[in-house]
Amino acid sequence: MMKAVNTIRIKKGNGDGVLARFQTPKSVHTFEGFVLMEVLRKENSPEYDELKICTTWEERGFFDAWLNSRESQKTHDKKTEQKSEDNPIISSQLTTFEVTIQHKPAKQEV
Repeated sequence: MMKAVNTIRIKKGNGDGVLARFQTPKSVHTFEGFVLMEVLRKENSPEYDELKICTTWEERGFFDAWLNSRESQKTHDKKTEQKSEDNPIISSQLTTFEVTIQHKPAKQEV
């Protein structure tokens, strides 16, 4: 399994607007090998708002297929179409991780 994390820094006060873009599932949710998406909002950041868009995939190949897909390109091209002064996004950085260990809750005996 692997996890991709896109860290998005946003002009202070604009986080809710960017967060709203992730409320409705998009095409990534339909791709083979997709397991889960989580959107994390950083707390107590005085200089900028920050979101982490985390997707989990069965294996790296499925993520790579999505990343190189037409749907992914269209989604990310729309974000860069805004004029730079109107764009609330300061920066975006994608990092990937191999999921090596997971612990799930212990099952309670009844």
